[in-house]
Amino acid sequence: MKLIIRPKRGFGKIEVELSNELAEKIKNLSKCYNVSEKKVLEVILSGSFKEPETDTETLENAVRELEKKVGRLEKEWAPLRYKAYGVSEDNKILAIELSGLLAENSQLKRFLRKKIERNPELRELIQYYLQ
Repeated sequence: MKLIIRPKRGFGKIEVELSNELAEKIKNLSKCYNVSEKKVLEVILSGSFKEPETDTETLENAVRELEKKVGRLEKEWAPLRYKAYGVSEDNKILAIELSGLLAENSQLKRFLRKKIERNPELRELIQYYLQ
């Protein structure tokens, strides 16, 4: 693998040939941490990486425990989310029916030559549930 380092300004550049073993390690690190190879090289060259202050095994165990908790909470939350979706769909259907009944009511009032009452609050509520 050939590494070319260019300055931000100017024309100078540095070319370095990296061994296949080192290039493979860089690729593995980029895949492991899901970053580009360029970013891995920047961290290596600048020395901005840090050694963990605590034991990594305890941190990994804590992460596994949190993943288990998330799984349990997801199992509890999924049925509630499904029921909420059903209720919102029912609300949409009711809003459509109410809108139709309001239109029918105003047509009947026109036919009977009665005063048509505008109800903007109810219209806003219907629009809310239709969205």
